[in-house]
Amino acid sequence: MHFTVYCLDHPGMLQRRLERYDDHKSYLKTAPIKTLISGPLLDSDGETMIGSFFLYEVDRIDVLRRFVDDDPFNKAGIWRTVEVRPFLKRVDTLSQPA
Repeated sequence: MHFTVYCLDHPGMLQRRLERYDDHKSYLKTAPIKTLISGPLLDSDGETMIGSFFLYEVDRIDVLRRFVDDDPFNKAGIWRTVEVRPFLKRVDTLSQPA
């Protein structure tokens, strides 16, 4: 099953986010689940990171929630909100043959 994880940072977290980036990136490599898409959410300026977005494939939501709870960004108090939602993928042009 697919799930989106949509995280918004507390205001003023850019520096803390940058300081924890390497830990966060290393942690994502340990995922017991399949990461399909991940990356930062940006402010309207198109540059300033204000959150994170993930698309995961996992059989059990509790495994995903534990993984997200233990993310270094979450543990450092960077994320103000974390929303985990089931996602029904209907179109995926990246996986289709050209």
